[in-house]
Amino acid sequence: QVQLVKSGGGLVQPGGSLRLSCAASGFTFSSYVMSWYRQAPGKERELVAAITRTGVSTNYADSVKGRFTISRDGAKNTVYLQMNSLKPEDTAVYYCNAQSATYGSYWGQGTQVTVSS
Repeated sequence: QVQLVKSGGGLVQPGGSLRLSCAASGFTFSSYVMSWYRQAPGKERELVAAITRTGVSTNYADSVKGRFTISRDGAKNTVYLQMNSLKPEDTAVYYCNAQSATYGSYWGQGTQVTVSS
């Protein structure tokens, strides 16, 4: 069974940091591009960050550049999203995604991140 299990969501104050983790199982982790998406209330889901299969290249939404860092650990089959200098507008449900041009894609369960005093 393919699974993408998240952890690390929660409440954090503005300017604080939070780290999201997504552990993958049931597929070859190194064969997939990993990414993080988010969806705020009343808004469409947007791509936050992505990392290539080998971790050599990354891509970020303009709104999070310089504040968020995506990384992956092949030994643990896990992708991370380190979020620093958090702002209230970062509040959203965050999702991890695994995508392969050959095998399709998988979605993890959403995790709520709330940035508030």
